[in-house]
Amino acid sequence: MNSTFRHVALIGKYQTPGNREATAASRSLMADIADFLQRRGCEVSLEHDTAHYTGLRDAYPVRTVQDIGRDCDLALVVGGDGTMLGSGRQLAHTGLPLIGINQGRVGFVTDIRLENYQATLAPMLAGEYTREFRSLIQTCVMRGEECVFEALALNDVVVNRGGTSGMVELRITIDGHFMANQRADGLIIATPTGSTAYAMSAGGPILHPSVAGWIMVPIAPHMLSNRPIVLPDSAVVEVTIVAGRDIAANFDMQSLASLQHGDRIVVRRSEHRSCFLHPQGWSYFDTLRQKLHWNEGGQ
Repeated sequence: MNSTFRHVALIGKYQTPGNREATAASRSLMADIADFLQRRGCEVSLEHDTAHYTGLRDAYPVRTVQDIGRDCDLALVVGGDGTMLGSGRQLAHTGLPLIGINQGRVGFVTDIRLENYQATLAPMLAGEYTREFRSLIQTCVMRGEECVFEALALNDVVVNRGGTSGMVELRITIDGHFMANQRADGLIIATPTGSTAYAMSAGGPILHPSVAGWIMVPIAPHMLSNRPIVLPDSAVVEVTIVAGRDIAANFDMQSLASLQHGDRIVVRRSEHRSCFLHPQGWSYFDTLRQKLHWNEGGQ
C-alpha cells in the first residue's frame, strides 16, 4: 500500500557503546520499523547518531537532522518523551511533522504504543491522522548587554539553586512591568506541553496544548502567597538573579547555563512550532486519563 509520506526519517533512542545487548535490541527494533515503512512504500533514512549507535550505518541512507528537515516528509521518533522533545526542538524550524512511538515509561507526546505500532501507524501513513502544533520557548541569558547563552525549550525553562545552597531571590518582570521579587528554591516557566512535567510536580496546573499561554510556577516559595500563574504566551518574561549561590538555568533539562548575580533570563515565544501527528480520534484528555491514571476502575 502506498504511503502519503514519500520519505520517512527514523530517529531513535539509542544506547551508548558498551551495552551490547541493548544495542542489539535497538538495532533489531529500528530495522523492523524500517522494513515496515519500506513495505508501505516509504523511502527510509536514519538520523546520523541513531544509525551510528545502532550499527545500521550501512543498511540505510544516513542523514543529519538538518538534512532530514530538508529532504524528508516525516520524522518517526522511537523512544520516550525526551527523545521526542529533542527532535521537536531541532526540527521545529523546518515544519516537518513528527510521529512518536513510545519506548519510554510515560509518553505524553509519544503516544503510539510500541507493541502494536504497525496497526496504529498504517492508517496514519495513509493519511488518517490528527495534526497538532506545540509552541516553543525561546530563551536568552543576558549578562549586561551581551547574550551569553541561547536555547529553545518545548517543555520548560527552570531557574534553580544548587543542591546544597539556600534559596534564590529572583526579580520578575512581564513585558517590562515589575511583577514581584520571589525567594524560593527556583522558578519554572512552562509551555502547555511542559505543564505535565516538572511544573505539575511543583503544584502547577495542567494547560491544554491549544491554550496560548505559559505557566509560571515557583518551586518551594518562601511566601506561600507566591502561587502559580498563567500568562499569555505573547508576554516577554524577564527573570533577574538577585541573590543566591550555585544558580543554574535548565532548558528542557537538556542545556545548562551557570548564572551570576545580575544575569537576566529573557523568555519569549519562539516564532517556530513543533508539529505532531496523532492517530485519528486522538484526544488530549484520553492521554491525561491514561498517563495520570484518572478514573481507574471507571469507563
